[in-house]
Amino acid sequence: MQQLKLIQLYFYVCQEYEEVLKWHCQRFSQNSIEPLFSDCELLTTYLFAVGYEQRFQVKQIHRYIHDHWLSWFPHLPAYQTYNIRLNRLVATFPVLVGSLLQQMRQNSNHSQIFSLTDSMPIMTCSNKRKAKVALELCNKGYSSVKKRHYYGLKLHAIGFLNPGALPVPEYLLIGPASEHDISAQHSILETLQQRAIVGDKAFQSKKLERTLNQNSSVLFTPVAYHDDIARSLRKFTQAADDLYSAAVSSLRQPIESFFNWLIEKTDIQRASKVRSLSGLLVHVFGKIAAAFLPTVMDVKLNP
Repeated sequence: MQQLKLIQLYFYVCQEYEEVLKWHCQRFSQNSIEPLFSDCELLTTYLFAVGYEQRFQVKQIHRYIHDHWLSWFPHLPAYQTYNIRLNRLVATFPVLVGSLLQQMRQNSNHSQIFSLTDSMPIMTCSNKRKAKVALELCNKGYSSVKKRHYYGLKLHAIGFLNPGALPVPEYLLIGPASEHDISAQHSILETLQQRAIVGDKAFQSKKLERTLNQNSSVLFTPVAYHDDIARSLRKFTQAADDLYSAAVSSLRQPIESFFNWLIEKTDIQRASKVRSLSGLLVHVFGKIAAAFLPTVMDVKLNP
């Protein structure tokens, strides 16, 4: 069964490579026009090992392919070369993710009205250590879920509500860990027309609400009490506010489940082994692509 999955994945990668991906990894050296171990084989081995075998580190991926599939990939290079070439293909992964998202939207019966939004930290190291990796993108932030500071970035997701299943992502973007969720997503949220957008307390913003109202959209967030509201006044509406907050939280639960699923499938949240910006981008978008691929492949096998 794994052999059939690997073959199907290889043909899918080859098709995507010929149609789109090859334009994002052009070679200009005459010595590397046709390497024995092709880019399609490189992408296939990485995506297969992560998506189907849960091998999360590049060294684990290379060892797994060498130990179990070397007869299928006889020209597999050494680990150092494999890692270097993988980082050189960094521009192909966001393009592949975009193609997978489009296919997932076409294959689902998602809602066209409700959009869920949230963010997830991706950590390169703890705040107790000095950050040295991808400082162009990463900085220090705070995770309210884990209740600790960290160095790294945030993965932001805006997805359609998909009753009975995980949300179907409409937008995926990354930003520095210190950037507020509203600041990172404002340029996208303000373009959404006729939507009911559900977020957490971080998205409470009068300015954003006014912008969305102009687009015939509405924002739902749990109730947050401000310090300028007297406690005696809160008691009059607390029961209704608690019911409203519980309803909003139940609506946005699927986006939290989506992030939990992504972490369980790919261990994307831990990027402590990354040593460069290219490696970090491969870690993020490569893991996302590897998580989505089995879903798309299953649809192709069982239309």
